[in-house]
Amino acid sequence: MISFDLLVAICLVYVIFLFGVAFWAERRAARGQGGWLRSPAIYTLSLSVYCTAWTFYGAVGYAARSGLEFVTIYLGPTLILVGWWWTLRKLVRIAKTQRITSIADLVSSRYGKSNMLGVIVTLIAVVGTTPYIALQLQSVTLSFAVFAPDGVGPWRPTDLDSAALTVAVGLALFTVLFGTRNLDANERHHGVVTAIAVEAVVKLVALLAVGIFVVWGIAGGASAVLERIDTSGLSEMPILPGRWMALTFLAAAAILTLPRMFQVLVVENEDERHLATASWAFPAYLFLMSLFVVPIAVVGLAEMPAGSNPDLFVLTLPMAHGREGLATLAFLGGFSSATSMVIVAAIALSTMVSNHIVMPLFLHLTRSGATISGDVRKLVLRARRVSIGAVLFLGYLYYRLTGGSEALAAIGLISFAGVAQVLPALLGAVLWRGATRTGAITGLVAGFVVWAYTLFLPSFGEGAVMGARLLAEGPWGIGWLRPQALFGMAGLDPLVHAVVFSMAANVLVFVLVSLFDFPSPMERLQGAQFVNVFEHSTAAQGWSQGRAEAEDLLLMAQRILGAEDAQSLFQRAAVAQGLQGYLPEITPEFLQSLERILAGSVGAATAHAMVGQIVGRSSVSVEDLMRVADETAQMMEYSSQLEAKSEELARTARQLREANEKLTELSVQKDAFLSQISHELRTPMTSIRAFSEILMTGADLSSGEFRNYSRIIHEESLRLTRLLDDLLDLSVLENGQVTLNAQPVMLHDLIERAVVATARLQGGQGLMIHRDPEAERVELVTDGDRLSQVFINLISNAQKYCDAGAPELTIRVCRTDSAVAIDFIDNGSGIPQKSQAIIFEKFARLSDPRSAGGAGLGLAICREIMVRLGGSIVYLSAQGGAAFRLTLPLSLAEAA
Repeated sequence: MISFDLLVAICLVYVIFLFGVAFWAERRAARGQGGWLRSPAIYTLSLSVYCTAWTFYGAVGYAARSGLEFVTIYLGPTLILVGWWWTLRKLVRIAKTQRITSIADLVSSRYGKSNMLGVIVTLIAVVGTTPYIALQLQSVTLSFAVFAPDGVGPWRPTDLDSAALTVAVGLALFTVLFGTRNLDANERHHGVVTAIAVEAVVKLVALLAVGIFVVWGIAGGASAVLERIDTSGLSEMPILPGRWMALTFLAAAAILTLPRMFQVLVVENEDERHLATASWAFPAYLFLMSLFVVPIAVVGLAEMPAGSNPDLFVLTLPMAHGREGLATLAFLGGFSSATSMVIVAAIALSTMVSNHIVMPLFLHLTRSGATISGDVRKLVLRARRVSIGAVLFLGYLYYRLTGGSEALAAIGLISFAGVAQVLPALLGAVLWRGATRTGAITGLVAGFVVWAYTLFLPSFGEGAVMGARLLAEGPWGIGWLRPQALFGMAGLDPLVHAVVFSMAANVLVFVLVSLFDFPSPMERLQGAQFVNVFEHSTAAQGWSQGRAEAEDLLLMAQRILGAEDAQSLFQRAAVAQGLQGYLPEITPEFLQSLERILAGSVGAATAHAMVGQIVGRSSVSVEDLMRVADETAQMMEYSSQLEAKSEELARTARQLREANEKLTELSVQKDAFLSQISHELRTPMTSIRAFSEILMTGADLSSGEFRNYSRIIHEESLRLTRLLDDLLDLSVLENGQVTLNAQPVMLHDLIERAVVATARLQGGQGLMIHRDPEAERVELVTDGDRLSQVFINLISNAQKYCDAGAPELTIRVCRTDSAVAIDFIDNGSGIPQKSQAIIFEKFARLSDPRSAGGAGLGLAICREIMVRLGGSIVYLSAQGGAAFRLTLPLSLAEAA
């Protein structure tokens, strides 16, 4: 007999091998190598995580106890992969479009990005998966006990608790190392998936090897096995239609709703075309896994002593016939079946817990939310690692409390029935646009409560949670509320009873509440995006600019994605907008893209909440509203009329408020205009009058004083002339009476003319100008005189108002695909944030209005000129100094 120490050593070597495979795959994927890692074969093999220790060990025990009923566990997934291929493809498309990270993320995102739904689905998944994890721990410890001689410490069959704890700790370590290396769930866990694919091959080869040995090595061939089956009575075991239907339904629901299956089937999918291969290859894999189940069960019942655990026939039959090597291979196959399930389930559940419980609590408790200091990325990773340990501990705790069940299949079915409660909300999310958030929540809660009351809590045994009296008589002696005989339905199989009542309560409440409820605009929008995902695979959420600052969004993105990835994202967006070297403008399209990318790390609901905290408000686009416009047909006629009247009154009131605000603003501007123009006219007139009176008195003036007074009168007269010219110029521009003289000119020549003119006015001193003559060689078809006027005004402003010790002005020309942009950036302190909104208004001056200089009309004239030329002028913030950008459309610019 193989020594127990050698078995442990083999197990450790196998685990190290899996570590190596996972690490190698991660390295290959990170380098962009190994395209076969993203092949349909790897994807299909990863789906074998469905075949857990329940399948490897428990299917044989199931067949020994219940005959052909075990077939339902394989029949359900086969029906889904073959018959529901279109629905699976739809789920994968939705996941890619919406950056879905888990089944909880998909459900919460569909129903208005409701985090409450995410929390409910997460709790259901954790509670429903706990028995299944306990099953895996039990199977591994029982298989160890088969090889352990009696009395060997913690491996005794009567004391396996410490063994289960050791296995749980080891699985948690592996999952943490390779399941939380990437924060973005959409980056795929290539290492884990590849290791699972390897384990899929190992468990298939092991089970086939045992089956071949049993048929041809023990029974004497296929015909002899068939004879044994005929005489064993397995085929004569009664087939209960109700139980078969319930079990097939649970197995079919499991392929969609088990967190681990959703993870590998949807989230880890590289290409939705892989589903075409999986639709036939995975059923073929299941067929091979089930091929020798009945022969092993029949031979085991005949060969093994009475009372032997049929769940372990896969191990005990080879050992009983001295095939220790084969038994070791079978042990590794069962070990692979258990570990792959636990690893993927822990990854999926930890993602759900961190995205829908930890992060929302973090945002709520910190109040400042997404803009606080600290590394959110580390928080999320830490939360996922702690969640992995907590999930495995819950599985171990369930194992301890239940004491382990002799039938592995019984534990698995409890878990299947629990997670199946998510199915109505999931199908409603992708098939029914009328499904609502309230309906999904109430349906989930109703179904989960009935499942827990009728199946989960009784599974702990009499006296553990529910007393024998409660099980027999019902709460407070109310017989029709007995957990396993609701409404007097006694005699039903407990599993069928629980499935029927829990799913009936779930579906009934979900449908009725959704019909009487009305979806919010966000739910209607998400419903259109999910149900019609193939028609418009675009982002579900539209944003308006709100109050977002690019710096705040970049800070948040760095804490989620990491500094390098976040900066690269913002740089690409800026280049696409023609703002290379700057932060991008916060457009609705950019916000949608940012939310989708963040959703891959923290989930759609949390990403939406974090962006929403910074943006401050959201809206939907006209296209999105059109997609859900047909929902209004569901409303009654009188409700439509009342809503229209209400909207009309609200619109009228809003228009009145806007008109009143406009009149108030015009009144203020009128007063400011009269005050300012009076000041601007009075100041030079006062000087002219005073000094002309001095000259008129004939006072004894020196020649120097006479020239000085005459010069002042002349300068003030010129100042008055400039003011009147500016007023006339602005009036002509605003009234559209200006005639443009458009002709081909060279941008370099216009800038050169402006530089020379301003240098002559200022004596050529004080301002250093930096230019790139080559970039300026762009030919424009425009009014060169008017454009030069704008250049002269901007350069003059830099000369007057740049407060740097050594004033400098950079003139930068950038030609993009859609426009020609000319930037004027000085090295001063710039314009304060609060004043940037008014600098292009008439008579807006940031310096002392009583000081000499312009009347505050320069930038207003520049704006009007640029509008007439078909371009624009804007102020650029966060550039280090005062920065203005002139833009001319491509239709007016041709490269020289």
